[in-house]
Amino acid sequence: MRILLIGYRGQLGSDLQKAFAGEELVLTTQEQMRVEDAAQVDALIGQARPDLIINCAAFHRVDDCEDCAARAFEVNVLGVRNLALAAARVDAAMVHFSTDYVFDGPRRTPYAETDLPCPKCLYGVSKLAGEFLLLSTWPKHFVFRVSGLYGYAGSREKGTNFVEMMIGLARQGKPIRVVDDQVLTPTSTMDVARAVRVLAGTDCYGLYHLTNTGECSWHEFAQAIFEYADLRPDLTPVTSAAFPTRAKRPNYSVLDNRRLRDAGFTDLPDWRVALQQYIAGRAAAGRS
Repeated sequence: MRILLIGYRGQLGSDLQKAFAGEELVLTTQEQMRVEDAAQVDALIGQARPDLIINCAAFHRVDDCEDCAARAFEVNVLGVRNLALAAARVDAAMVHFSTDYVFDGPRRTPYAETDLPCPKCLYGVSKLAGEFLLLSTWPKHFVFRVSGLYGYAGSREKGTNFVEMMIGLARQGKPIRVVDDQVLTPTSTMDVARAVRVLAGTDCYGLYHLTNTGECSWHEFAQAIFEYADLRPDLTPVTSAAFPTRAKRPNYSVLDNRRLRDAGFTDLPDWRVALQQYIAGRAAAGRS
């Protein structure tokens, strides 16, 4: 299988490379192929003629989306449409990633794929619009909604991830305050990549929630990080009001991988199991 992987240097893209090892990979960055440039997309995909396109390109600086709406829609909406049209021209299946931020979070039970989205920030709106355009443009697609991603490569935007940031702060001996009124499922990019590898080899197209199982607040996530890393910093829970942001975050954005299970696939591991594996593998991955 010939695979075009867009955004291969990010934390998810890096693990997707590992998951698809043995396949013929064509790697490109978001800078090398600007998905919002239809002519550039057509040229590269027409030349590569992949069997599968995996799109990890996104404008996902959540607060910046509030100030840069045009840019967010260029990448997260029009870029997805450009890729879908090009995929249709070469008859390639397409993998695209969305977010738990398509939900607004007033409830306290996990959201299934059949629940009505209602994003409360511009980032979520742009990602949901991208989903709709892919759905209406090319049926051979997989849309995976993910949540709280962390991987050894770290986010290209931040240069780190939440796990590494917490460990770094703890080792500096600084007091740490983390919100306890936003509940999610932290998710390992390696677990996501492995599941994508399985699904992408089938014709079970459509929308999937794809996260580790279980749920926690960001504060509980931080507690577990310190427990597994054998660190004992001064950690205090606070409300979201302590860290005002331009973009509104959902108070509850836990996703239920119902469609994955209904299709007969194995659910992802519990978030604590995934985190333990991540902490245990840090040294081998070059994380000190």
